[in-house]
Amino acid sequence: MMLNYHKAHELVTSPYLVHQFLERSVDLNPNADAVVTEKSRFSYREIECRANSIANWLLNIGCNKGDRVAILLKNSADYICAYYGVLKTGCVVVPLNTGLESKEISEIITDCGAKVLISQSLFVEKIMPVFKTTSIPCKFIAMDENMNIIKKHINDNYFNLSDIYSTYNTNRPAIKVIAMDLSSIMYTSGSTGKPKGAMLTHLNIVSNTISIVSYMKLSSKDRCFVILPFYYVFGKSLLNTHFAVSGMVVIDNRFAYPNVVLERMIEENVTGFAGVPSTYALLLNKSAIYDMEFPALRFIAQAGGHMPEKNKEKLLKIFPDKNIYIMYGATEASARLSYFNLTKRSDKIKSIGQPIPNVELKVLGENEKELSFGKEGEIVAKGSNIMLGYWNDPVETEKVLKNGLYYTGDLGFKDEEGFLFVTGRKRDFIKSGIYKVSGIEIEEVLHTYPGVQEAAVIGVPDEFFGEAIKAFVVHSTEKELDTNDILRFCANLLPHYKVPGEIIFIKELPKNEAGKVLKKKLKEMV
Repeated sequence: MMLNYHKAHELVTSPYLVHQFLERSVDLNPNADAVVTEKSRFSYREIECRANSIANWLLNIGCNKGDRVAILLKNSADYICAYYGVLKTGCVVVPLNTGLESKEISEIITDCGAKVLISQSLFVEKIMPVFKTTSIPCKFIAMDENMNIIKKHINDNYFNLSDIYSTYNTNRPAIKVIAMDLSSIMYTSGSTGKPKGAMLTHLNIVSNTISIVSYMKLSSKDRCFVILPFYYVFGKSLLNTHFAVSGMVVIDNRFAYPNVVLERMIEENVTGFAGVPSTYALLLNKSAIYDMEFPALRFIAQAGGHMPEKNKEKLLKIFPDKNIYIMYGATEASARLSYFNLTKRSDKIKSIGQPIPNVELKVLGENEKELSFGKEGEIVAKGSNIMLGYWNDPVETEKVLKNGLYYTGDLGFKDEEGFLFVTGRKRDFIKSGIYKVSGIEIEEVLHTYPGVQEAAVIGVPDEFFGEAIKAFVVHSTEKELDTNDILRFCANLLPHYKVPGEIIFIKELPKNEAGKVLKKKLKEMV
C-alpha cells in the first residue's frame, strides 16, 4: 500500500511504516542535516546508522515483534535514534514522560510489560527504585553512559548506548512489519486520573503525518525548531512530519530562557516553530520577541489546548506575514484532528478550524444524532488516524470508541462554513447551583484583563452551590493586581453566576513538561 503526497511538497509517494520516513530520507538525501542539537549536527545517514545499531542490538538480546520498549530520554539525537530503531524491529515504542516519578514509571512499565528501557544518566535516581522491584518486567536497559550503580542491580543486562552504536551492525534489519501493526503506546498525562495507554498503529501515525505535511505544505527546505518533548504526541508529530519530507529538526531544551531560544531560531534560519498556549504566553510576556525579526520563519503552530484570543491577536501583529496555524487534536488521534490558518482567516479567531485531510468531524447530540450548525454537542471524529484503543483497558476504550467514532469529550458547535468551536470539556464544566459553567469562557475574560499572563479556572466543593468557581491568575507585571478590580471587571462581562468567587494569585500554573495546565494539581492546592 502506497499513499500519495501532493507533488508540491516534493513527495510523490509516501512510506506506509513510520520508520520508513527516516529510511526514505536517507535514500534521497543521506548527507542532509536531519538533527541539530545545542552542540552537534547529525546527517540522515548518521541518524539511521545509529537507529539500525539499536534495532540490531534489540534483536540480539531477544526482542521480538510486538515487544514493548520504553524510552525515557530528553529530546536528543539519542531519542530519535532509539525511536526509529525500536520501530525497525517491529517492537512497540512506549515514550515515558520525563516528569514522572519512580512510582509512575514503574506502573507504566508494568502495565505495558516493557522488556527494555532506553534512558540516560540524568534519570538514574528515578530509575533505580524501579529496578529494585523484583516484579518489574523490564530486564534490559541502555544508558547514555556507563553507570556502575545500575549494573549492580541488573547484573549483565546493562548496555552503553555508545557501545551499541560502535558494536552493532548498521544495516537495516529485515523484519516484516505491516501498517496495521502497533507502533506506539502513548500514555496520557494522567492530569485527570490514571494514565491510559493509547495504542497507535503505523497506519494511524503515517496517515496523520501525511495530512499534516499536506496542509502545512512542508518540504525538505523546512527547519522546525522543537521545544516540545518527543514523548508528547505534538512533539512527536513535529519529528515525523519533518523526517517525512527530508526536513530538519532543531532541538533546544532551554525554553526556560526564551530569549536564548529566540536568538538560536534566528541563527539556525528556522522556518517553523510550534508550541502550546503556555509557550506563547511566556514568549509574549517574558521575552524580547517584539523587538526581534525572523526573516526565515514561514510558520508558527499552536495546539495543546485553548489559547486566549488576546494572545492570538498579538501573534497576528507580530507575524502579519507568517502562516499562523491553530490546531486541535488528541493523543488518541495520533496528534491532529483540525486546523486553520489564522493569518488567512482572522475572522475565525475563536475557532479550532476544519477537519484535516482524511478526517471527518461531527457534533453529536445526546441522541447520537448530528446537530445542525450553531447547536452544542460532543465533538466526535472518524479517520485512519484514530487509535485502536487503550492498552489493557477495555472499559475506558468503550467509553470513547463507539460505532466507529472517537468521542473526544469536548463540547462544541459548527458554524455555517463548517468551522468548529470548542465551548468546553465535558468533565471540566463547573456545576454551580442550577447553572452549568464553562471554565474556558471565564478564562478568556480573565486573559483580557491588563497584566494577566495566564489564568485557569476550576470548580471546588461548596456546601450551598455544589461547586464554587475559583480562578488562579499569573500576572505579567511587577505591580500587584487587585482582586476586587478583577472581580468587578468580570462582573461587567459575565453573568453573575459565572463570576469567580475567589481569585488566587500564583507565581506559575502547575504544568506537565509539554506545557499543559494540570487542573488536578490546582484542585489539590485548595
